[in-house]
Amino acid sequence: MENKVQQILPKVFKLYQRYGIKSVTMDDVAQHLGISKKTLYEFFADKEDLVKQVLLWDYDRKLDLFLKIEAKKLNAIEELFEVYQMIKEMFRDYNPSVEYDIRKYYPALYSQFREIKRKRMFELSIKNLNKGKSEGLYRSDLDVSILARLHVFRVENIIESELFSIEELTSIHVFHEIFVYHLNGILNDTGKKILDANHRKFILPD
Repeated sequence: MENKVQQILPKVFKLYQRYGIKSVTMDDVAQHLGISKKTLYEFFADKEDLVKQVLLWDYDRKLDLFLKIEAKKLNAIEELFEVYQMIKEMFRDYNPSVEYDIRKYYPALYSQFREIKRKRMFELSIKNLNKGKSEGLYRSDLDVSILARLHVFRVENIIESELFSIEELTSIHVFHEIFVYHLNGILNDTGKKILDANHRKFILPD
């Protein structure tokens, strides 16, 4: 049964990414999967349970991608370059209505996953900032705790801000500018030389 659920979740994820969550009914999901709604309810208690399982699957998938980057044993700047490329790929399929639907129709799930993602984002930021300092690539005077929290705050609140349109928030150009801004705030002279040498290869938008 677990294997069947794991086969279902990525298909439902793509459905949600395409149409949003609110507009996709359990009948739609069953039809898309080619199974009866009765069979679907053997795997998931209700739509909220399905949404939760899809969110967990997506979180685990993204976490696995981060762990694979960590396993490459790159320096701190190269690690950020890899994360940048990974997020660029994620943007290609990003549908802002999914986030909106979760926040509006499943507020408890939204709060739960926001906390999970916040904690993981903070931990990853702390790890990368400490790594960059120890490697002599980031500013030695960085306050790691403040910058990690600032990074989480910026990522969370830019999504909810009205200063950026949906088109801008999903734009590679805007993400590029935010990323370069972050890099220039943390790199020392040695790190900036690496950034300059690899700028075209790694961070100019497609």
